[in-house]
Amino acid sequence: MIVTADFVVSLDGYLAGPGIAPDNPGGDGAEAIFAWLHDCASWRERQGLEGGVEGPDSEIVREWFDGTGAVVMGRTMYELGAEFWGEDPPFRTPVFVLTNRPQETLVKKGGTSFVFVTDGIHSALDRAKAAAGGRDVDIAGGADTVRQYLAAGLIDELQLHVVPVLLGGGLRIFDGLGAVKGPLEKVRVVDTPLATHVKYRFTKG
Repeated sequence: MIVTADFVVSLDGYLAGPGIAPDNPGGDGAEAIFAWLHDCASWRERQGLEGGVEGPDSEIVREWFDGTGAVVMGRTMYELGAEFWGEDPPFRTPVFVLTNRPQETLVKKGGTSFVFVTDGIHSALDRAKAAAGGRDVDIAGGADTVRQYLAAGLIDELQLHVVPVLLGGGLRIFDGLGAVKGPLEKVRVVDTPLATHVKYRFTKG
């Protein structure tokens, strides 16, 4: 079991465009960086859709789905995504939502449940590890949540899907992060016409 973080980013380093809102969770221009993902056969299959393109991009997405046993996210990401995900979210695992507002667990279709954790990032991670069944725990976002886990040295692997699109503004994942514990070792680079998929491992100790 490892703790992962996995993000689609534009060539200029944005994971979301400007103008983020509940009816625009990816911000303005986000469709340009997520188009490749939405065309992947593995992604469409997870959404209950037919078709899509098989190939290296789809295989990498399927690897994430198959390897993830639990997810941690922040309250903002949950609130921005809840309506879009609907009653059958794509996670198919327990999702632990960091929040300061207690709420009963929400059980959705397909194996997804949203568990609201009020006692911090370490508690959420411990609970996710216990629920993951030996598979990986993914820190899904948003940016502030990932920064907290990175700053605490709690993420083992970071994968970026760099899309050849310039957004020119929006939300950057690494802004204001400061020093991160442990250097990065490049594990894998998969370059396709749609994205460059780069996986890094934090070396600790």
